[in-house]
Amino acid sequence: MQLNTKNQLQENLIFTRPSSLNARPHHFCPGCGHGIVHRLLAELIDEFDIRQNIILVAPVGCGVLAYFYINVDGCEAAHGRVPAVATGLKRVHPDNIVIGYQGDGDLLAIGIAETIHAANRGENITIIFINNALYGMTGGQMAPTSLVGQKTKTSPYGRSVEEAGYPLKACELLATLAAPVFIERTSVHSIKQIIKTKKAIKKGLSNQIKGKGYSFIEVLSMCPTGWGMKPQAAVEWIETHMVPYYALGNLRDR
Repeated sequence: MQLNTKNQLQENLIFTRPSSLNARPHHFCPGCGHGIVHRLLAELIDEFDIRQNIILVAPVGCGVLAYFYINVDGCEAAHGRVPAVATGLKRVHPDNIVIGYQGDGDLLAIGIAETIHAANRGENITIIFINNALYGMTGGQMAPTSLVGQKTKTSPYGRSVEEAGYPLKACELLATLAAPVFIERTSVHSIKQIIKTKKAIKKGLSNQIKGKGYSFIEVLSMCPTGWGMKPQAAVEWIETHMVPYYALGNLRDR
């Protein structure tokens, strides 16, 4: 499309807010990827026209206020217990669409048992997992996903394999289980990957609507504040450091 006037350019730059996205300032740091994922989820809720049927389960972490921004019914889960709460809600309200939204410390540290067992049971829920390679909300400590050699508040000399083991790969871990129907890792560090992330979340929601079972979408996300770098550098860090270890792509699609 060719833009001939300044007015045409301005009209095409107008921000259209999804009806499922609340008009309120968010608490995320500049350059954080959470806001992008919130926007994608809100767009998909509108596209599926399922806002009245959504129950969003928020974690303890940077995503703790997800239900402040996404205009759906929601509740808070204790640290790491999102899959357990989502399981209970889905079993009591089987006609609702239950979404679990979690960070890496929440999902893979204190909540790893709940994560594995909900997936192993094949619960008909959709889990969106934000991987920013550290504990963001509490000050940037090392998480199960922190990379080998990565410096954090609790690994100032870099993560050591001898002391902390290797970073956990959630998608590959869950892919060893028989029950999950959809497992995919995406990112939000580029336009191309944002589009793929939306497609993956769409598939996860569609699977639940069709009653297929457990869907897991991992999203690599920027954390400029926790990483101690500017937003653009954080985008590049995902490409140069996270993607080589956390390979993007689909691991299962039944």
